[in-house]
Amino acid sequence: MPKLLSRTLSSTIRRVTQSFPVLLLTGPRQVGKTTLLEQCADPERRCVTLDDLDARDLAQRDPALFLQRYPPPLLIDEVQYAPQLFSAIKLQVDRSQMPGQFWLTGSQKFHLMHGVSESLAGRVAILDLLGLSAAECAGHAKEATPFLPSPDWIERIERNERIDHRSESASTGLLDLYRRIWRGSFPRLALDENIPHNLFFSSYLQTYVQRDVQALARVGDTGAFLRLVRAAAVRTGQLLNYADLARDVDIDQKTAKAWLGILEGAGLVYLLPPWHSNLTKRLVKTPKLYFLDTGLCAYLAQWTTPEALEAGAMSGAILETYAVAEVLKSYWHNGEAVQLFFYRDRDGREIDLLIERDQKLYPIEIKKTATPSQHASRSFSLVESLGRESGHGAVICLKQTPAPLSASVTAIPIGALGAPGSLGCGR
Repeated sequence: MPKLLSRTLSSTIRRVTQSFPVLLLTGPRQVGKTTLLEQCADPERRCVTLDDLDARDLAQRDPALFLQRYPPPLLIDEVQYAPQLFSAIKLQVDRSQMPGQFWLTGSQKFHLMHGVSESLAGRVAILDLLGLSAAECAGHAKEATPFLPSPDWIERIERNERIDHRSESASTGLLDLYRRIWRGSFPRLALDENIPHNLFFSSYLQTYVQRDVQALARVGDTGAFLRLVRAAAVRTGQLLNYADLARDVDIDQKTAKAWLGILEGAGLVYLLPPWHSNLTKRLVKTPKLYFLDTGLCAYLAQWTTPEALEAGAMSGAILETYAVAEVLKSYWHNGEAVQLFFYRDRDGREIDLLIERDQKLYPIEIKKTATPSQHASRSFSLVESLGRESGHGAVICLKQTPAPLSASVTAIPIGALGAPGSLGCGR
């Protein structure tokens, strides 16, 4: 049996349960939503899953009777199958005014949000869970804090490595790193080497298409949908060109955009917007596409071994994908929202990642190199022209140990993303 790891989000779940009557935990299938909530639950909390067709039928047909049969405190798994429940839950929580009555999970966020925003606004705390973070895999879930470059990063990493000898070294070997990237972050697969990689992902896709794509999104041509998923996977880390994607899959652009919205709503892909001081212009400009699980991405792109992935054409893009997903997890798994962007201008100057926090922009480059130079951060000076104060910068790379590249930029080993206390800006 694979071991159960602590998750960073546990403390946030317990905290918000003291304040909100309803908690909604969203995320892709198989990332451990139900397992996490069961670990956090008191013994009196009951659990019912709407994957059970009888329970689903009752929830859809008679929501009030469903809540009489399954009274709170209650965990309802895969609630997206019965949005009829939201109004009934609203009536019940408004009558009792007690926190922590309902815990809900859902694996198709966009499908859920309409019903939640209409019925449960002000009553529900919404949290996002992805696959295991590097910190969680290394056993440092409680110490993981939101990722933000800091001038004292080197001292903090070195101090924690001296104090905690269990810590995974920041100098993760290249093939070990790509083995982790290739395997992915779904808990069952990440924690049990005996589960066949290909069988897990082929079954995952079949289940996802049957349950979510056909049942919820009403996609008729599932073959074309799977071709789009594969075409998107080979574009991870790239600017999203809907016309090229639609042409490769032989569908129209409107359909391509709608189907990518399904993937985004399921938590399988993330669209990183470009920075622009005008919010409206951010929404219409071209985003970058990232898969949120590198193992699924590598499987879809047909990389059969970690060694082939590391040496292949997607090597740099998959490394960038892994780093962006880790940054997202560091915030979402702490129950925090984060504003992430990239920057690219007409002259080809670019910054891989910008974190906006407290009116500052923190620039980050992600490089597949063990010897980063100051040139790796040459575009960071552009931040001052973007209408925001520049925070400390970072180059996430394959360097063995952290090192300053300048007074305002630090080179950080990508393995340090899982080291205790190395990630954060504090709380």
